Amino acid sequence: MATEIELRVNGKEHRSAVEPRLLLVHYLREVLSLTGTHIGCETSLCGACTVMMDGKTVKSCTVLAVQANGSEITTIEGLAATGHGNGGLHPVQEGFWEKHGLQCGYCTPGMIMSGAALVESNASPSESEIRGAIQGNLCRCTGYQNIVAAIDYAAKKMKKQKTRQAS
Repeated sequence: MATEIELRVNGKEHRSAVEPRLLLVHYLREVLSLTGTHIGCETSLCGACTVMMDGKTVKSCTVLAVQANGSEITTIEGLAATGHGNGGLHPVQEGFWEKHGLQCGYCTPGMIMSGAALVESNASPSESEIRGAIQGNLCRCTGYQNIVAAIDYAAKKMKKQKTRQAS
């Protein structure tokens, strides 16, 4: 028996009838065709499916779509639209580009979402805080150093932008 849900995903309202057992990751990918959120381990270990739900990171393979009913979801596709990208990339996305924070790219959406949540809540994260923020995301290719550098780049860029806006 299907259940009616309403979500706001990347700023757009969606109403759907879903099976109660449908995971949020499958709803995003299969119902909304937002395939930037990756399916990795399906056990919450890898973090490839990380999205923001009501401003907090969640592993969408552990959330039922019905549990997200009424929530605001931001996926990698909607990150630039959060106001920092000015129609372009979010600073964390830019940081991954500038600091070579990816190799195969499979973990990248989850890493970027975790990094974005950190820099939204902490304007000057230390290296230790950055590493802590991404500890639930596994990367098999990079060794993490460039990922940390990318998030640090974004935090510094966002802090500089806020300083300019304040003056």
